[in-house]
Amino acid sequence: MITARFVAFFLLLHGAGFVATAANADSDPWEPVNRRIFVFNETLDTYALKPLSVSYARVVPAPARTSVRNFFYNLNDINVFINDVLQMKLADAASDSGRFVVNTTAGVGGLFDVASRLGLERNQEDFGQTFGAWGLEPGPYLMLPLFGPSSVRDAIGFVLDTLTNPLSYVDKVAARNGLLLLRQIQVRTDSAGLEDMMMGDHYLFLREGYLQQRAFVTSDGEYYDDFDDF
Repeated sequence: MITARFVAFFLLLHGAGFVATAANADSDPWEPVNRRIFVFNETLDTYALKPLSVSYARVVPAPARTSVRNFFYNLNDINVFINDVLQMKLADAASDSGRFVVNTTAGVGGLFDVASRLGLERNQEDFGQTFGAWGLEPGPYLMLPLFGPSSVRDAIGFVLDTLTNPLSYVDKVAARNGLLLLRQIQVRTDSAGLEDMMMGDHYLFLREGYLQQRAFVTSDGEYYDDFDDF
């Protein structure tokens, strides 16, 4: 699956001369299997997720799509707060907890990002980054079925991220699956057209974008998570 964040971040680093493909090749000892999974994901994207996202963009007005995006970001702020605390980033924890309270109340359940207008900017933290901050190496690169690029460390973190997301605890299976699908459609809609910017071997392009982006955010580099707005 292509995500706006990874592609745009890779293009940024590529233009600045920071990408080192040969060095990252050693991080992918399971490349043959990963490539098969990549083909599966791309096929699923071509025949299911992309058509759904195109229809979604045509039917749902832009302001409504923005509210949907804000809703899912607001739920994720809970996970961000937990990882702020685990990394002892107490100032960020205060800001992110404030974001959640403000957006859940004044933002009508997170549909409107009131907190950003008040100066409480959104941070990005997850369990993969927390493990990295604790010194755990990323391990081999993984291409996960349905979910796309990852690493051994980030895959473990993804399980914990899922367990701390309120969507996992929606009682009705149909409602929970519907919300999860809507989140994936929204993410895919945000990345529409970026696949045309991918150069050369798409598998390698996505792998390098992922590894560079994760190394940057895990080391608290100067990273701005604005790419989902493309």
